[in-house]
Amino acid sequence: MNRSVSLIVNGRLEELEIPTHWTLVQLLREGLHLRGTEEGCGEGSCGSCTVLVDGELTRACLFLAVRADGHEVTTVEGLAHDGELSPVQRAFVERGAVQCGFCTPGMVVTVTALLHETDDPTDEEIREFLSGNFCRCGGYPLILAAVKQAARVRRGTAR
Repeated sequence: MNRSVSLIVNGRLEELEIPTHWTLVQLLREGLHLRGTEEGCGEGSCGSCTVLVDGELTRACLFLAVRADGHEVTTVEGLAHDGELSPVQRAFVERGAVQCGFCTPGMVVTVTALLHETDDPTDEEIREFLSGNFCRCGGYPLILAAVKQAARVRRGTAR
């Protein structure tokens, strides 16, 4: 069974017919061909599928796509503006926090949400906020450095 949905994805109105059993990650990857959002565990515990739905962190593998009807979704692709990476994306690249890249989209979206809450997070706040995102490569020191760099850029104190 299919259903029509209308939602805003990365600032663009999208209207499509989707199977009612699809998750949001399937809608993004298969319906809209946005490959940035990864599906890792399919159980919501690894964080690689993290997106923002109406500004709230959401595990796209657990969120039925039909629930997104009428809502706004932001993926890692939607964080860049006019071809320029966001401060968080740029910091992840510059600090080498991307490693294999599988966890990176979810990490970047989660860090973006963190920096909307606080512009100068402590190491403990960063670790706590990222506790739902799993890096298989163990690149946590590089990720922590990237978060701190992005926070400095957002505050205007980057060196």
